[in-house]
Amino acid sequence: MKQPTTIHTVLVANRGEIAVRVIRTLRAMGIRSVAVFSEADRGARHVREADTAVLLGPAPARESYLCIEKVVAAATGSGAQAVHPGYGFLSENAEFARACATAGLAFLGPSARAIEVMGDKITAKNAVAEFDVPVVPGIARPGLTDAELIAAADAIGFPVLVKPSAGGGGKGMRLVEHPESLPDALSGARREAGASFGDDTLFLERFVLRPRHIEVQVLADTHGNVVHLGERECSLQRRHQKVVEEAPSPLLDEATRSRIGAAACDTARSVDYVGAGTVEFIVSADRPDEFFFMEMNTRLQVEHPVTEMVTGLDLVEWQVRIAAGEELGFGQDDVTLSGHAVEARVYAEDPGRGFLPTGGEVWDVVEPELPGVRIDSGLLPGTVVGSEYDPMLAKVIAHGADRADALRALDRALADTGVLGVVTNIDFVRFLLADDDVVSGDLDTGLLDRRLADYRSPQAPDTVLVAAAVYRWMRRWSRATADPWSRPTGWRAGRPAPTRIRLSAGERTEHVYVTGTPSSARAWVEDGDEYPVAAELDASGRRLDILVGTRRDSYRIADVGDHLWLAGTDGTWEVRQTPEVRIRGEDAGAGSAEVTSPMPGTVIALGAEPGARVRSGDLLLVVEAMKMEHSLTAPADGVVEILVGVAEQVKVDQLLARVVPLPASADAETREKEDAS
Repeated sequence: MKQPTTIHTVLVANRGEIAVRVIRTLRAMGIRSVAVFSEADRGARHVREADTAVLLGPAPARESYLCIEKVVAAATGSGAQAVHPGYGFLSENAEFARACATAGLAFLGPSARAIEVMGDKITAKNAVAEFDVPVVPGIARPGLTDAELIAAADAIGFPVLVKPSAGGGGKGMRLVEHPESLPDALSGARREAGASFGDDTLFLERFVLRPRHIEVQVLADTHGNVVHLGERECSLQRRHQKVVEEAPSPLLDEATRSRIGAAACDTARSVDYVGAGTVEFIVSADRPDEFFFMEMNTRLQVEHPVTEMVTGLDLVEWQVRIAAGEELGFGQDDVTLSGHAVEARVYAEDPGRGFLPTGGEVWDVVEPELPGVRIDSGLLPGTVVGSEYDPMLAKVIAHGADRADALRALDRALADTGVLGVVTNIDFVRFLLADDDVVSGDLDTGLLDRRLADYRSPQAPDTVLVAAAVYRWMRRWSRATADPWSRPTGWRAGRPAPTRIRLSAGERTEHVYVTGTPSSARAWVEDGDEYPVAAELDASGRRLDILVGTRRDSYRIADVGDHLWLAGTDGTWEVRQTPEVRIRGEDAGAGSAEVTSPMPGTVIALGAEPGARVRSGDLLLVVEAMKMEHSLTAPADGVVEILVGVAEQVKVDQLLARVVPLPASADAETREKEDAS
């Protein structure tokens, strides 16, 4: 039993929205906060909001946020008594927990032993099974070879799930439906697990059909008290990464809720857990009374705000109080769930381009101010979203009297959320929230992937193009002199000559025409309807209030050279002012097939030597961005020119390689040699 102590300074060993969120609670508790940062995060929001901040090192995480020695030194040097690890980075690193203890720092998490046991999924399954917590049928022991896994698969029954013993976030997981696919799946899973976690140990589990991902929040103090705070539904996920989470689950009845909660508490007791933790279960949508232990996350979860909103408890506050030796002071019967809460993660990714990571400078941020809505964000104007870290930027959380009310509130909040300068997944999340199965609560972990084929990136409506054109036109007005001939009214002695502006938004490129005065204008998209327009810019030039026909909108504007970002109730739009098309002769390199980078990132591997002959579909190079690898292949047969090297940083749409077609005679000769061999 730990005697209560006083914690007056906490170092937050993380970045982004979670660091900002932890600092918010520390400030409310009157506790001094210490931020850490890399060179890439010098101007980050968590650095600005902390009471003090310590530079760790260069942008790569292993030289900054993942360097245990530097983080511990920052804590001791700043006078901290405790360290909050957030999630990701070192939050589930037993060595880090031990290093904190050795330095006399309270680690706002469980013991190193609990982290080790639960961090190894094989050991974890064996530990909880001894406490009669149900586990998924499978084979799980250290050192299993590919041959042993393949031999066990038939007895387990297909489909099976290949899972790494270490790590999380879906890295290395493979769903295998047929025996012949298992060897390749094991090979790929070992490679990815080894690269991500430094440990390629694998095990197999039966894949539960129509699985739902249900997790239970637990709190445990140093006095032996363990309670659960209800469950969260996390089934809306892509590539094992959660996108939308809610509490409570629409699947469970009270009896099952009580049973799964008790199993979560037993899981915590199996490792003498202390602090806030999450026990994850898999539940069949077809048999909701049957659940199986998956793993325990020995840290705060990304989706913890939905639990906070339905219980009224601040989990970060309780992490601090438990670490200080306080007793919970309430039992299981004192925990009540009020209403419903839903959270959406905002990612820097482009759903219209296969969810490739995006990035760039954030020119402005628009956040909703609505009752029952909470924003956890690490964004500020000027934030540069690069490829070094996770692509999650913020979370939007809504609470309602019931589930339908919470879903409506979240959709409205997302409509009022904008990140100007970076493409995000917000529109896709709103598309998902409107799905009939989501609305009815008929969920499973494959639902999101099944809906991907139905999603189309929205095309900018006429009203957005008109607003962008009117903004550009009004800026000309602001620069005009008192001389009436300098004003872009379009007035002429004969027919008015409107201002013509060529704009592109997504796949749409149009001419937009404007004439008149800002308070009484006419505007139209080429070959479209003509609208009466009245518009007004605020003094900063960053908010446009506009009436187009009978529709009234207000847009936040970011003016970046030839690019405009407009955020309004109809979404956030990037609109480019484009030059008129000019027909040019053929380029000298016509016929070559070019390979460009689909996102900003780092070249981590080359699949072909410069000058090599390649076939269409051959691997040319691999680019990594925000913890994701993207293989780029040859678009045609020919000789490849590689224009970048391994470890080189590349920008979105940067030319990486070129495949030059072989002359017909050389190509025929190559094919004859290959056929002969």
